[in-house]
Amino acid sequence: MPPTKAAEDFQTKVKKHQNFKKQKHKLFRAKEPLLSVLMWGINHTINELGHVRIPVMLLPEDFKAYTKTKVDNQYFNKDVMPSHFKVKEYCPLVFRNLRERFEVGDDQYLYSLTKSEPVYSDPKDAKFLESFDRRFIVKFISSDEVATIHSILKYYHQHIVETRGLTLLPQFLGLYRLSYEEKETYVCIMRNIFGHRFRVHKKYDLKGSTVDRSASEKEKTKDLPTFKDNDFLQDGIVIDIGPEAKKAFLEMLQIDINFLASQNLMDYSMMVGIHDTERGEQEVVPPVDDSPAESDASGGVASGYMSSPPESPLPAEMLQQEGSDEEKDAFSFPSGGAALKREIYYMGLIDILTNYGMKKRTANMAKTMKHGADADISTVKPEQYARRLIEFIAKCIR
Repeated sequence: MPPTKAAEDFQTKVKKHQNFKKQKHKLFRAKEPLLSVLMWGINHTINELGHVRIPVMLLPEDFKAYTKTKVDNQYFNKDVMPSHFKVKEYCPLVFRNLRERFEVGDDQYLYSLTKSEPVYSDPKDAKFLESFDRRFIVKFISSDEVATIHSILKYYHQHIVETRGLTLLPQFLGLYRLSYEEKETYVCIMRNIFGHRFRVHKKYDLKGSTVDRSASEKEKTKDLPTFKDNDFLQDGIVIDIGPEAKKAFLEMLQIDINFLASQNLMDYSMMVGIHDTERGEQEVVPPVDDSPAESDASGGVASGYMSSPPESPLPAEMLQQEGSDEEKDAFSFPSGGAALKREIYYMGLIDILTNYGMKKRTANMAKTMKHGADADISTVKPEQYARRLIEFIAKCIR
């Protein structure tokens, strides 16, 4: 039976009032609006890059390029996502190329940073977050640090190409500017030096200097304090990776710090994390579900680590080996076969974006006057800084 005219009129009125709006943008739920914007931005930029062909080679303009996206959508749930924000990605083709050279697939990058919100690895340090699966570090940086990245990016990329990605330098994977509520925040994504498989039981920030280089009492109250050079020496720590691995490690370090000195950079540190294998064997917990094949935008956070294997399953050489990302941690080095204690060492350079400019020159003069010309102060010229660090590290490894 065909509808009557009254029924047709009613349906027409309903259609006029049912002004449905299709959600054009995927929502990402996070406790902080900034993290929602970050997750949305990474999802958007990676998807956009999927439509851009991979160039045979990078051009000079690629190191100056950027993309901008502005979102004005009053239909967003403001408790979940700001209605108005902007995302700027710097040098997208360059960072995609770097991710490829560091063997980080876009699917893994997208999954790790958007499946669940990043979390603060140290609640007392608002500058650093980890992806939920601990593969990547999200660091909030200053505009000066962004400028430094831009100034060295061409040479950094060339260095990564020449070393075939075998480096102790931070692995820069993405650079963004997030804008909302008239605030601008700069974000750099890097690979986590401590990896994602085993828990780090102790960590040290080493500069090769002993002046004012001890952890504060406040720092020592943290669950995982960052100790410094004097603490390292007092603890009698020896990084026992064996002579062959030591030789390869120091050669790699020398190449990297020569690069930093050539860029007039200093004040960086060697971050050392130590996983105690025997202790780890007693900390059996379910591993985190970090497979992109199971991607689910509404997934929860898993916080487990793998337990240490009962016997040392790792090769005597460095773990920068062939295989998928699931099979290795890029910055990990197992203890050597003759070591007295089974440990895994995570070692990489951090905080490399400080120029030896007027501010550091002034600090050098002030510390020299305070402690004397022969004092082992941390603020010195880049060449001297590099030489002192590698000499210190060489004495710590056997």
